[in-house]
Amino acid sequence: MKVVEEEQRIRVMEGPWTTEGVIREIIEEGTQEDPFYLMDLGEVVARYHQWKELLPRVEPFYAVKCNDDKLLLSTLAALGTGFDCASKAEIELITGLGVRPERIIFANPAKLASHIRYASTVGVDLMTFDSETELVKIKQAMPHAQLVIRIRCDATSAQCPLGIKFGCDPLTEAPRLLKLAAVHGLQVVGVSFHVGSGARETGVYARAIQLARALFGLGAAAGHRMRLLDLGGGFPGHAGSCIREVAQVINASLDANFSGCEVRVIAEPGRYFAAAAYTLAAMIHAKREIPTQNEEDGDGLHTMYFINDGVYGSFNCLLYDHQTVVPIPLQSEEGASRMSSLWGPTCDGLDCVVPRIRLPPQPIGGWLIFRDMGAYTLPVASPFNGFPLPKVRAVVDRRLWSVLKELWPLTEDHFVVGERVTGPQTPPPSPLASSPTESLHRTVFVECALK
Repeated sequence: MKVVEEEQRIRVMEGPWTTEGVIREIIEEGTQEDPFYLMDLGEVVARYHQWKELLPRVEPFYAVKCNDDKLLLSTLAALGTGFDCASKAEIELITGLGVRPERIIFANPAKLASHIRYASTVGVDLMTFDSETELVKIKQAMPHAQLVIRIRCDATSAQCPLGIKFGCDPLTEAPRLLKLAAVHGLQVVGVSFHVGSGARETGVYARAIQLARALFGLGAAAGHRMRLLDLGGGFPGHAGSCIREVAQVINASLDANFSGCEVRVIAEPGRYFAAAAYTLAAMIHAKREIPTQNEEDGDGLHTMYFINDGVYGSFNCLLYDHQTVVPIPLQSEEGASRMSSLWGPTCDGLDCVVPRIRLPPQPIGGWLIFRDMGAYTLPVASPFNGFPLPKVRAVVDRRLWSVLKELWPLTEDHFVVGERVTGPQTPPPSPLASSPTESLHRTVFVECALK
């Protein structure tokens, strides 16, 4: 029987509980000094249910690069999602969980030849391309690959545009590449696109699906058996977000362009599943007051707070994912709010988390929490200057646990029942929590989704 490491085990919560309450409980034990995440598996399950309800025709293939926490991946595997992998290491990670190769797409249009050969050895043959040189490479390394041509169709506004790096022009390049693939004896089976991570426009999906439909016809004319449409990512994931609006656009466009067609439709959501499931807790370990001439600072002083996580750790998302973070104090001292700033623990002057924010006085040893921290944080963090990466503590409501523990690859060994979410500091696996009302709904959702 596979042994699950202690720090990877999920605490089963009984009775009413909240994320903030669990975080306070961990802190009040008195041994916690390093930053940590609390991950709520219920949030992941609720979002899976929402996806299946609103996008019944679209199979989610989770983008591993967004957050490769093994407990998150195991939970998604248990729910039945596929996975979008971009490298040999990510394929190793997912196949290591026991996920079948047909539930994986190698969705990197510019792959190392050695990674293509590795994918071939483990049976992952579905992969994307967007150039002639990639076709030649695949012909040499894996001629039996099932290819998906990636086209460019950018949202007018996105948190992280991707079209500047990947995707061939759907009108000029794509038709030529479809013919060239046929000449090389390669099989193209579908079309993919990515409108941009954190897309802020829904209509772009309709444009992209229409372009893909035209290429299905051109691909068939070139001798390809076109049977897969990959919608990519771009779906929102912050707390309170919903995909209802974008789902309506996608469903209508699929009906208009692929009604009655035997076409498998997948998508590559990342932050949609990961962002809201993780809450970060960071401790204030130092502060200083500096004089300022800025009129907004009122009393002529500005308070600098130093916390034990920064832009080289979890807050790399400020640089690489263009996120905005909002600190929520768990305790404050008496006194008027003052213009303040938050700084990471390293000796780099650029390690600034929040340059200006009005906060009530905060004590040394006080804690701040940051919500929606599950996307593009953990995988990119580094222990620069010797500061440890935050560990992940996972929690799940007991009513949801009764369902999840029966779903492979999760087992009863992954869960601990009836214990506090405390203990020695340790490395990454998973944590978060929600209100008892939300937990009740999530239990019902999951039971329905898994039948």
